[in-house]
Parts: sequence; C-alpha cells; structure tokens
Amino acid sequence: MKEKVKAGILGLCTADALGVPVEFSSRLELKTRPVSGMQGFGTHCQPPGTWSDDSSMALALLDSLCSGLDYEDIMARFRLFLHQGSYTPYGKVFDVGMTCSDAINRSTNLPATRCGGTQESDNGNGSLMRILPLAFYLYAHYGEDFWREKAAIETIHNVSSLTHGHPRSLISCGIYLSIAVLLDRLPPAEAVHVGAARAWDWYAVQEGFALELAHFAWLRDAAFAFLPEEEIRSSGYVVDTLEAALWCLLNADSYKSCVLAAVNLGGDTDTVAAVAGGLAGIAYGLRAIPREWLGTLARADYINSLCTAFADTL
Repeated sequence: MKEKVKAGILGLCTADALGVPVEFSSRLELKTRPVSGMQGFGTHCQPPGTWSDDSSMALALLDSLCSGLDYEDIMARFRLFLHQGSYTPYGKVFDVGMTCSDAINRSTNLPATRCGGTQESDNGNGSLMRILPLAFYLYAHYGEDFWREKAAIETIHNVSSLTHGHPRSLISCGIYLSIAVLLDRLPPAEAVHVGAARAWDWYAVQEGFALELAHFAWLRDAAFAFLPEEEIRSSGYVVDTLEAALWCLLNADSYKSCVLAAVNLGGDTDTVAAVAGGLAGIAYGLRAIPREWLGTLARADYINSLCTAFADTL
C-alpha cells in the first residue's frame, strides 16, 4: 500500500509539474516544441519541478485523511492552502481555479459539503484533479468494488462537493476512482473497462445521475482508445479532462509516455497530466517515474513523508 500511495501521489505531482510551464499552450505550439522533460518558467514563471494547485489540494486531502474522514477538516486545510500558502512548493499560491477559490471562501459561512457549485457552469476539473488520495482510503475501507457500499459513494460525492457539486463532476470523480482502485491488479485497458462499467451501472439507475451519462457515452465506445488525437479535447471542463487522461493512459506503455502525451495535448496541461499521472503512477509503479524528474520535483521529501504517514494509517 505504501508503495502504491507513493506511486500514485508522486505520479500526480510529477505530471502536474511537467505541465505547469506550458499551461494554456496550444496543441499546435506543442507539436512544434514538445515537452520532453522537466522545464521551468514559461506560463507561470516558476522554477523546474514546481507543482500547482492540483497537487496542493490533493496533498491537503491526503494530509486530512491521515486523521480519518472529516469534511470540515479537509476544507480547513483547503483554506490554509488558499490563504496561507500551505501545501504549496514555496509557500505561495500562484494558480487556483475560480470555482475552487469561491467554494473555499464560502466555507466560512456554510457546511463544507454545501460549498461546491452546483450549476452546469461549475463543471471544471477542480475536484477531479485532487480526488486521487480517496482511492486508497476507499480501497482500504471497502475494497475495490466499493459500489456495493452506499457510504463509499456518498464519501466520493461529498469530497467532490466541497468544491464541485454538480452531478457531472460527481460522476467524473466516481468513474476515476473506480478505475484507480483496479490498476493495482489489472492492466490499464482492463481496469478502464471494468472500472467504468461498475460506475456506469450504478449511476444508470440513480435519479439525478442517469441522464448525465449521455456526457460520458465515449466510455461505452469500444473504439475510444483508437480515436485520433484531434478528437480528444484537453480543456478544463471535467469531462474533457477525464476523457483526455484516460485516452493517454490507454495509448501509453509507460508512465513517461502517458504523462508526456497528456502534457503535449495542450490546453489545461497541468491538470490533464496530473489526472493521467496519478493513474499511470499506480499502473506502472514508483520506479517507472524517471529519477531525474523526481530529483527535480519541489519538496519531494515532504511528499514522500506525507505518503508514508497516510499509508501507515491504512
């Protein structure tokens, strides 16, 4: 478990750092000058190895789960991140989504699970990008087929709803975690197929969710993995991010090839890469993450120690 936690979380943070310097770059730009390793400055003028709010909020969730599941505590740590720079590489927030920041600021007056936006326009990727630590928590408490347990699904939805409460965001997080818990024992293609099917079957019979599945129809397409790159969108919309991350995972044969493909799709490069990188880390293991990338990663020792502390609680 300790090895898998480190592989997933470091996989997420490393991929995030790869994408930070080229965030918002177009796919055409990256075709001309593709990312092939850690680089710095660029979009946010940050040193090589700098991760963004994606990793910061995932680490805040991870840290909170060390003491058990407490939504108010998770949100309190999000406030520390936003207002005091906790869980950041250098003590300062340089990039955060408006939907996340609005929800965090609402938490001073509302219960944590009611802070996330519930409008269709609130379906950015801000809960998907940070949800991975919950995969290990769910696996430890409910096993890989957590869809049998109502409490497990409520947990996913509540953790997403801290910042993103629309059913489409909840489904995205559910599908992602359903796949993540299977990558420990199944190859990526099979994990995607089985995990997505379990999530689909649950949501298909739930009022308020069934109609939303039309937005995820690509998951039922046997040819999804073979779609040409030009049909894959890599925007900050949660469905696009999930689709792009899974497409990269299905078309890769290593951690490195997966996350570089994700970054070089352009657009929301750090988040698409982080979402893909967490899955690829679990699938291929900690040793698959290039050592030179880990050697450049900001606060890698801190991330390692936090992963160890979390794994010990499981």
